[in-house]
Amino acid sequence: MPGPFGAPEPIAAALAARGYDTPTPVQEAIQRPDAIGRDLLVSARTGSGKTVAFGLAIARDLLPLHKPGKPVALVVAPTRELAHQVARELTWLLAGARVATCVGGADVGAELRFLKAGAQVVVGTPGRLCDHLERRSLQLGSLKVLVLDEADEMLDLGFRDELEEILKAAPEERRTLLFSATIPREIEQLARHYARDPLRIAANPPAQAHADIEIKAHLVAPREREHAVVNTLRFHDAPAAIVFCATREAVTHLTQSLIERGFPAVPLSGELTQAERTRALHALRDGRARVLVATDVAARGLDLPDVSLVVQADPPQNAEVLQHRSGRTGRAGRKGVSVLLVPPGARRAVEMMLRKAGMNVPFTPPPDADVIRVRDRDKLVREIDQLVKDPSEDDLALAHLLLREKDAQLLAAALVKLRRQALPSPEDLPFTRELAKKKTSGSRQPVAGSRISVWFRVNVGRSRNADPRWLLPILCRRGSVDRRQIGRIEIGADDTRFEVARAAAAHFRRAVAKPDRKDPNIRITQVDAG
Repeated sequence: MPGPFGAPEPIAAALAARGYDTPTPVQEAIQRPDAIGRDLLVSARTGSGKTVAFGLAIARDLLPLHKPGKPVALVVAPTRELAHQVARELTWLLAGARVATCVGGADVGAELRFLKAGAQVVVGTPGRLCDHLERRSLQLGSLKVLVLDEADEMLDLGFRDELEEILKAAPEERRTLLFSATIPREIEQLARHYARDPLRIAANPPAQAHADIEIKAHLVAPREREHAVVNTLRFHDAPAAIVFCATREAVTHLTQSLIERGFPAVPLSGELTQAERTRALHALRDGRARVLVATDVAARGLDLPDVSLVVQADPPQNAEVLQHRSGRTGRAGRKGVSVLLVPPGARRAVEMMLRKAGMNVPFTPPPDADVIRVRDRDKLVREIDQLVKDPSEDDLALAHLLLREKDAQLLAAALVKLRRQALPSPEDLPFTRELAKKKTSGSRQPVAGSRISVWFRVNVGRSRNADPRWLLPILCRRGSVDRRQIGRIEIGADDTRFEVARAAAAHFRRAVAKPDRKDPNIRITQVDAG
């Protein structure tokens, strides 16, 4: 008797063995009586369980299994990674079926041998499938089901000609299933020309498309974009995250910068070889890496279930890209967060994208260093609370030995120091904070000559690569003040002028006059009133 998926044995047994007990909306929709046997146009995003959904549809045409011969089912996917993932899913679902993959960058000879031996299901990318059609190594005369997976992405990647070549080579009496996260006009045209009165199924209506994803938008000063990425990663502390950049060069630069800061990061862009791509994705899947820095094209079709955070370091080009990026998280019912880092010049365009996608997202400041340090402190307290439970005899013996020679408070401080050294340092965002002040108050920071601030100078300028990002923490430490008491910072050729709130100026002046062991060559003095 068919189970909750409407699947006969042995498909039901394969589902049960994998822990599938309740169908997702797309899996349920594909088994509706009015959908069985028909051509379909399905809107379903990656992570919704659509591979199992069209696997169930294929199963009806495969069972009972015939001897290996010409393929009876063909699945076309936009990327090599997605094709391999689909093949793995169908292999366990269609127990006993021979599933072949034909993708660019793979060994053509091995594919030719596998196809010649007979495969009931073929999964491939458009270009390589067309190559096999030209070689006549792929015969579609017996095809019963043709699936276009993530059809919108294949059109975005420029595969329309290849798709039409594949569709024309398939028998007219075949069943055609088109799956797409969005249904733009081009997909509807494709369905009208190559599908027979397809049934339209909306498995993820717009209002529910990203129900499991929390969208955040932060206004960020352009010069602090990289630091905002660091703070976003540190604040959310996701087990796996994807950071999107607009160009290959940006991917390379940001990946290296994150690695230097202590993040286990790997790049993914079009210039990588297939072996390099595979290594990067394996590193993210097995936990050796926690951050994947990628371009939009390189990340197409990726299904990484453990990704709980997406950071859009460069704003998306349009609402569709926004949805595709955000859809890399919140998969298969899991919760996810998608963060947009937006420079002031792109704010209006991003707001329009969000409205077009049906999202009402307010702009908020990105997490700052102080907030992250508080979270670090609270997390450390919880971790130590767990560590002190049920210590081993060896641990207690070593602790007793240490306490004979060291003060308990110093030992606790050493433990805290070890933990903090293992974490990338959060970054201060003074220019981004200035944007927030202007937005909320409509006023400017005090200027030279203002009665509420006092000007000081430090003997570091452009000649010594002065930058507010590293100068500000030094000024706060030397003057024993909070960063909120530092105003404008103006970098000159050989020195830098900066404002200190008048209420804190006397205290600041006394503090910076003291010798400093850490930075003995940095001298800070008050600017003469004249």
